[in-house]
Amino acid sequence: MTEEQLIRQALDAARLAGPRDVPIGAVVFGPDGTELARAANAREELGDPTAHAEILAMRAAATRLGDGWRLEGCTLAVTVEPCTMCAGAIVMARVGLLVFGAWEPKTGAVGSLWDVVRDRRLTYRPQVRGGVLAAECAAPLEEFFARQR
Repeated sequence: MTEEQLIRQALDAARLAGPRDVPIGAVVFGPDGTELARAANAREELGDPTAHAEILAMRAAATRLGDGWRLEGCTLAVTVEPCTMCAGAIVMARVGLLVFGAWEPKTGAVGSLWDVVRDRRLTYRPQVRGGVLAAECAAPLEEFFARQR
């Protein structure tokens, strides 16, 4: 799959978000390109501060792979630049490639505000492709927050 196709899958996953959750979607693909898991933000729905799309998708993918917690060789596609929690989890899970859409200047931890995934002090750093279909990924967020005002 191309990076654009990966992000389009994440955009589809974002549509799964409940009406009170920010529409962010994430999809994990295995080393062979098969989809392992997809999720949307569910913090409000689940009452769980860790229920970000990335975390939910990585948990499900790790369970499906059956290799404990490692997602080596996997690709994570997400509609928005991950926050510090998600960036840390991506590193800890050893995701091979992170592809994301919109940049998040307020909370982004993959180059905007921080750059957790490229910190040289860490023992593992995934490959990263950011800004893929950024405007398309930002649109659902802009619509969501416009409705909140």
